Amino acid sequence: MNKLLKDLYDCFYIPPELSAQKQEVEECHQALIEVLDKPERRLVLQIIDAKDRIVEDTSIDSFISGFELAWQLSMELNQYEKERSVSRCTAKRSGALSMPGKEGAK
Repeated sequence: MNKLLKDLYDCFYIPPELSAQKQEVEECHQALIEVLDKPERRLVLQIIDAKDRIVEDTSIDSFISGFELAWQLSMELNQYEKERSVSRCTAKRSGALSMPGKEGAK
């Protein structure tokens, strides 16, 4: 099921542009390249990559949770409508929906 939901996420989710934030990340990355040695740069890149994976996993989880909530709400609404429909049919059969005073007006 999670594979299907992940596929739906990939199909429907459109990430925001975030061009200002991307530009800021690139500028900071360039500044780090200038002041850090290679081992430190690798470590910073590993941190950034791990953080990116966390953000992606959180986004997917949020999408799946929202989808599941919508599904549950849909099922609840369907059940409510069925119960309401049955209740109306039962009331009609028992005459509970007839308007007071109508019988005497004939």
